[in-house]
Amino acid sequence: MQALRRLSQHFYIAMLLCFVGTLFGMANAASVPKISSSPASISQSISTDAIDVSKSTITIVFKQMQVPVEAKFKKFNAQISYDVARLEASKANIEIQINSFDLGDPEYNKEVLQKDWFNAAQFPKATFVLGAIKSAAPGKLNVNGKLTIKGKTRDVAFPISVKKEVNQQVFEGNLPIKRLDYNIGEGDWKDTSMVADDVWIKFHLVVTPHAPFKKVVTRSSRSSI
Repeated sequence: MQALRRLSQHFYIAMLLCFVGTLFGMANAASVPKISSSPASISQSISTDAIDVSKSTITIVFKQMQVPVEAKFKKFNAQISYDVARLEASKANIEIQINSFDLGDPEYNKEVLQKDWFNAAQFPKATFVLGAIKSAAPGKLNVNGKLTIKGKTRDVAFPISVKKEVNQQVFEGNLPIKRLDYNIGEGDWKDTSMVADDVWIKFHLVVTPHAPFKKVVTRSSRSSI
């Protein structure tokens, strides 16, 4: 029984990182605000970029009894706008379905959704909302935002790298968090001697950008008497 308990701990924490992980990778978005002038009104906007789920991965890493463990989280959706020329207008909203995490065993999948862990019945989603994104170096960005898991919202900040592959952009990063900051593992599961408090979310997000932006000019009509 003790071995089974430890094994289940192993998988529970994995789920946490996945959630968070997903959240992080997406933080790379940007959107262009509308600009108006008189008498002409000029509107500039960036279409929401499409995430290639088949190529994207979110991996969570934690330690159980000092042994590194990895697990993956797959199902999420996001609204992202990104334009390297307008980083200050970046926007990203990531939403993760808690019950979509797969530990590879139906029994563990059920356990991790229980109240002591993710309490999926009350908190079915985890979210990340981008706060700001800034350039750090060529191909490097610093991201911050708010991560919400199990009803707990925390400010997070992490670096990401950006590179272009053919007609797609790839965002990669590694975000460290504390599972207990989000009440992941309550009661006896708060013991960090078995399952460490530190967790890392590693993400590899592949995005297909739309056209950089669209410009529409609308001139006001004038009538003369």
